Amino acid sequence: MIYSIDVRIEAPVNDTEVTDRVADAVGNVFPKAEFDHEPGLLVGETHTLDPFSDLLYEQEILDTARREFHKHADDEGFSFALKKQAAFQGVINFAVGNPDELGDIEVSVTVREPDVASMIDRVAPPTEDGTPVDPASKAE
Repeated sequence: MIYSIDVRIEAPVNDTEVTDRVADAVGNVFPKAEFDHEPGLLVGETHTLDPFSDLLYEQEILDTARREFHKHADDEGFSFALKKQAAFQGVINFAVGNPDELGDIEVSVTVREPDVASMIDRVAPPTEDGTPVDPASKAE
């Protein structure tokens, strides 16, 4: 199956922060992203979520990720926010509730192929007792 996505990553860079450190934090979670620096903002773009998905598996937070993705999904794609401080450590921590004082990493995913639900299943597949299951195998 062919997957075609555009991922836009925005991270605020506060006066008290070093832009390169913010870029390192975002790069820890999205290593294939290419960055542009705008005043007060680091903007990244990538066309894969595979390394991000690998971290979700390693941290065993597929169910949490699926919940966040579905909560902010529409026909065009899905979005989510991550805690910047956790990203400095190479850890995924979804931002829920009030934004962090340094600002959260905002991620928006536009899905062209195949569809939003299939892309979410690819990045964070459904699980049973915490173990990923193949949705196709459930039909048997």
